[in-house]
Amino acid sequence: MTAPRRSDATRAAILAAARERFAADGFERATIRAIAADASIDPSLVMRYYGNKEKLFAAAAEFDLRLPDLDGVPPEDYGAALVAHFLDRWAGDEKLLALLRSGVTHEAAAERMREIFAAQVGPIAARVAPDPASAATRAGLIATQILGFALCRFVLRLPPVVDLDREASIAWLGPTVQRYLSGAA
Repeated sequence: MTAPRRSDATRAAILAAARERFAADGFERATIRAIAADASIDPSLVMRYYGNKEKLFAAAAEFDLRLPDLDGVPPEDYGAALVAHFLDRWAGDEKLLALLRSGVTHEAAAERMREIFAAQVGPIAARVAPDPASAATRAGLIATQILGFALCRFVLRLPPVVDLDREASIAWLGPTVQRYLSGAA
């Protein structure tokens, strides 16, 4: 077994620092210099490995939503299962919060968010929708609920939304996501 190369450790340190900095500051305010300082490296190395801030952000925001397998879930509970999953996934995930914060103000981050939801939520919608041709619309509408809730709860911290416990959040959002997944258009 070969030892990891120093460049692998440097890349990992840059990505870890970038995720934290983007989560704390958002895309616009995060700087290459600050990220490099957080990683204890020279800023030129960030540029060498990632080229620019947009490419670094795209690499730092690369993640899997780890959507649940709905095979064992009764069809009438798909919406609640997805909402429960997203609540658990958003809580404490700095990468998702960074992407959400940045997506509001920066087009590259918004595009990354669109790609993630289309690629990962779209197939679920296509599989369970009564008309697979409506999957993209259904996935987009699911995103409106999930992203809107996450924005209000984790970024804007609206008291009534923050105060909802997990079960109440699922009770409010689950039926809407369920309708988007399987209801008539």
